[in-house]
Amino acid sequence: GTGVNQPSGFLTKPQVPNASWSWGNIGYIATGSIGDFDPNNPGDALVDLVYSVNAEYRAGSVFIMNSRTAGEVRKMKDNQGRFLWMEGLQAAQPPLLVGYPALIVEEMPDIGTDAHAIAFGNFTQGYTIAERPDLRILRDPYSSRPNVTFFATKRVGGDVTDYAAIKTLKFGTS
Repeated sequence: GTGVNQPSGFLTKPQVPNASWSWGNIGYIATGSIGDFDPNNPGDALVDLVYSVNAEYRAGSVFIMNSRTAGEVRKMKDNQGRFLWMEGLQAAQPPLLVGYPALIVEEMPDIGTDAHAIAFGNFTQGYTIAERPDLRILRDPYSSRPNVTFFATKRVGGDVTDYAAIKTLKFGTS
């Protein structure tokens, strides 16, 4: 979300190179190639992204990206010809990317020039969702019987609470 009448998403926060990261900003790692992965070593950017997050956060970290980006990442192989993306061994287990769960979030941007299309981090520690416990139900006084319309609303918010727990991958040179 944009933060205006909706929760604030982590991609709306200022993003800075991870080398100059400070509190209040989301750090990023650049792929080194404009609008794409580095053609010589595309998987290196993913490994760099993993190790840009402090060890205390890596234990519960996940990758998030949309389906188009996942389609590109699934094709990547290491130097020995093994795929970096491994399907989950059980039905409810998410696929693994370089050893960490990879989740599909369609709201993430596509790969493009200077796009932050992949995020990695411990979102449980880095992002907080706040919701009010009450659910308000309003009966529409103008709907005619036998069909009655009800409107239900619930207040929900969210924001980044630990900027060190989330990093992104920028598809650019710097």
